[in-house]
Amino acid sequence: MRRAAMVLVTFALTLTSAFISPEPASAQVALPQRMTAVGDSITAATDVGWCCVNPNGSNPQYSWSTGTDPSVTSHYRRLVAINGGAPIAALNAAVPGADSSDLRSQLGRAVTYGADYVTVLIGGNDICWNPTPLGVFRQRVKAAFGDYFAAAPNSRVFISSIPNIYRLWSTMRTNPLAQLTWNAFNVCPEMLSASATEAQRQKLLQLEQSFNDVLASTCSQYSQCRWDGYATFNYNFASSDISTVDYFHPSITGQNNLATVTWNASYWAQ
Repeated sequence: MRRAAMVLVTFALTLTSAFISPEPASAQVALPQRMTAVGDSITAATDVGWCCVNPNGSNPQYSWSTGTDPSVTSHYRRLVAINGGAPIAALNAAVPGADSSDLRSQLGRAVTYGADYVTVLIGGNDICWNPTPLGVFRQRVKAAFGDYFAAAPNSRVFISSIPNIYRLWSTMRTNPLAQLTWNAFNVCPEMLSASATEAQRQKLLQLEQSFNDVLASTCSQYSQCRWDGYATFNYNFASSDISTVDYFHPSITGQNNLATVTWNASYWAQ
């Protein structure tokens, strides 16, 4: 009888604990003191609007990650707000045109900076221009994160999935200015050009999905890494989220919405 009672009690406690909601991530994870953003032109906030076209292509004040402008409620600004307004150190190491071959060096900058929080969004350039073979992308990503966590084992990393480029085409394909811009400037030609076929687009979309799977599986190997669960890829962005400069990059509205989507998948979301 005693053994049966103990089994019942143990079973009841197991059921109870299974239905107890975990503490919010914000209560479990300490706020960072130094953050770094790595990635490409999306994180560098290239061409967010006609206000901000410049030779080097970067407008980090509007970045979804480290942005400081009030029009974008970035990860940085949210962290500062949670921290009672006390600023934290932030470095935007993202470079327009970067692809997976640049990930290792950018994460190296985060190590040198002493970042204890790093955001990563990369892969768009691996898809759009001379697509990177899947095996090469996998090797680069695994090597970059292996090196990073070996050098900074206590740092926390957040990885965003790559935005759905097929959705960009389907959202803007009937806009004549978008079509003109894509064709005139050879923007992601196998997806966006007028001569691209549906078969080409589907092949590129499949490659993008495979890249996202690589990012997810690599992140899962490290306890200090958090994947967005494909939140960015699945976000149904609207035309207002897209820059009217190149019809490719996020607008300021798009950066702000990207900040929200990624933050909701982050360590400190309520």
